[in-house]
Parts: sequence; structure tokens; C-alpha cells
Amino acid sequence: MLAPLLATVAVTATVLAVLVGAPSTVRQSGSVQALTTPDAQPAVLGSSPATGGPAPVAVSMPTIGVQGSLVPLGTDASGVLVPPTDFAQAGWFSEGTVPGDVGPAVIAGHVDSRAGPAVFYRLEELAPGDRLTVTRTDGSVLTFQVTRVGQYPKAEFPTEEVYGPVGAPELRLITCGGVFDHTRRSYVDNVVVFARLV
Repeated sequence: MLAPLLATVAVTATVLAVLVGAPSTVRQSGSVQALTTPDAQPAVLGSSPATGGPAPVAVSMPTIGVQGSLVPLGTDASGVLVPPTDFAQAGWFSEGTVPGDVGPAVIAGHVDSRAGPAVFYRLEELAPGDRLTVTRTDGSVLTFQVTRVGQYPKAEFPTEEVYGPVGAPELRLITCGGVFDHTRRSYVDNVVVFARLV
């Protein structure tokens, strides 16, 4: 039982690094600048498809003006997560926990692009008590309440806190944040929103 859990933790940690760790723009003082090269990303080992409840198809966060469909996110042949090609699109990690099942389900999105703000540009504005919904393929709508919002240096990302086992259905929304490092051409932090099913 521990081996599948550790595989899920490794996979979801890579989701964070791959999807939101290599933005294509710089977000500073309201301006957006294009990047040319993303960071190299680690491979994912030992992943397996999620099982459980119906798959999520949409997310809504009225507080920050986000409402849209979700695409499943998987990995390529080398084990690296393939993010949505549309920067206005968020995705759920389909090889991890399904939203509504016990455990931390992951939804990730870009913070910005060469064209400007992306789907999770305002994610850091969510606050404890804010509510969001996830709609699933069976038409059911799950309501989650934000419990906290954290910003973590990528070099000190709290993998266990974000992806470790929990005793209830929870959600993690992840994007880039903090300052942009021009040398690495990447944001130095990640923003993580923690939410629980209500």
C-alpha cells in the first residue's frame, strides 16, 4: 500500500514542477515579457491511472473569475508531464487522486503566457473561506472550501505537505508565483491553494 502512495507522491510532485515550473512569460508589476526557454523537467516514475469517482470536467472559482473546462494531464514517453497547450486551460493530474476521492487531487495551470495572464494568473488571490466547485462527468458538482494558501520556494517545496496522505477528499491548486529569475527563466516560487470538500 505504501509503494502506490509513494509513486503518487512522486508523480504529483513532478506535475507541479513540469506544469507550473516553466512559465513562458514574466509577471512583474503588471507587465508580461516573453521567455524563450523553459526549465528542464524531471521524469515521473511508477505512475498509474487514477481510479475512483467520475473524472472532473470543469472548475469554477468565482472569487477570482475562473470558470472553465479541465483536461486530463498525463506524462509523455519519457515520464514528463504534458501540460495543456492552451494557457487559458487548467488540467487535473489524471494519474493521481480524482477530485472527490480521499486524498489530495491536483489541478494545475499556467500563471501567464507570451500573450498575457493565463488561467491561474489570480490564483494567489484566493483566501481561506473562499469556495470553488469541480464538476464531474456524471454531472455532480463538488464544492471545496479554501483552507489556506501557501507560497513556497521551488527549492524548498513541501512535497509531503502538499501530496502526502490525508483522511478526506482535498484539492490542491498549483501555479507559479513569486519573482521571476531571468537567469533560470523561471519563477522562483510556487503558489499552492489547499482546499477541502464541504
